[in-house]
Amino acid sequence: MTRRTLLRTFLAACLAISASAWAQSYPTKPVRLIVAFPAGGGSDIVGRIVAQNLSERLGQQVFVDNRAGAGGSIGTGAAVSATPDGYTLVLGGTSEIAVNPFIYSKLGYDTVKDLVAIGLVGTTPMVVVVPPDLPAKSIQDFVAMAKAKPGQVNVGSAGNGSFTHLAAELFRSMNGLKWQHVPYKGAPPALNDLASGRVQVMFSTIPAAMALIKANRIRPIAVSTQSRAATLPEVPTVIEAGVAGYDVQFWYGVFAPAATPKNIVARLSQAVAQAVKDPSLIESLAKQGVIASDMTPRQFAAYVKAEVTRWGKVVKESGAKVD
Repeated sequence: MTRRTLLRTFLAACLAISASAWAQSYPTKPVRLIVAFPAGGGSDIVGRIVAQNLSERLGQQVFVDNRAGAGGSIGTGAAVSATPDGYTLVLGGTSEIAVNPFIYSKLGYDTVKDLVAIGLVGTTPMVVVVPPDLPAKSIQDFVAMAKAKPGQVNVGSAGNGSFTHLAAELFRSMNGLKWQHVPYKGAPPALNDLASGRVQVMFSTIPAAMALIKANRIRPIAVSTQSRAATLPEVPTVIEAGVAGYDVQFWYGVFAPAATPKNIVARLSQAVAQAVKDPSLIESLAKQGVIASDMTPRQFAAYVKAEVTRWGKVVKESGAKVD
């Protein structure tokens, strides 16, 4: 072996030891978890539950940074462009990861290529909610009302291109309805206007709507998945109500910039996997209507790709676009 070869071998070993030590010491400072929606919304509630649990597991504070706007694309873009050192993560959901690439023509990044999937956190049905005094007591009543007043029903959403918008759009197209879409900057203001009667319906995530449902300020009339939600067992599914094939769920997961070192990704993936098996986190999410879910990083990455393909087709068929 030549002196040059020995030197290269020595340097490679030093680098390997350094990388290993870095992974073992990570994190040495607080970790930012970007939530791409306003405080008080479903993503924010889930993000804070996850951040608290990860703080305990990582031994450093994981703090939530709300970077709202453009249906979640501003916060997601901030994560994509962040230094890939494990100190900036993003809580991504169906809307910003699987829908936005097809809704926004100038997104500026690829959610599959520019982010690495750390771990799935949980899933939740969408819930169809209306003001308490709306005459429609069921999803069938609502469809009949919308057909009787084409273009006169106001449908709130968390913003143009948000998943709340797309879930409603899919329902509208499946039932041949005409209504007025009213986008807001996040779920909380949309739900507040729903409670006051300024809009007549919203397809919301359960975490965002639960507080107002419990306070009887809004009324749930259906959930969007094949099975009823454990937190709203008395509320029928849209399929039960006669709309065959309407099966929609929202998921939450943790992502990091694509160039984040593999050993840091592995450390984070392990922490998330442990978190979603923690009874306290499972209970906290369940109270918000979210079912904690566990996937390996490889399974989650494959799931994300499948969801991107699925919702890309839905968006293209709906014709929904935001410039």
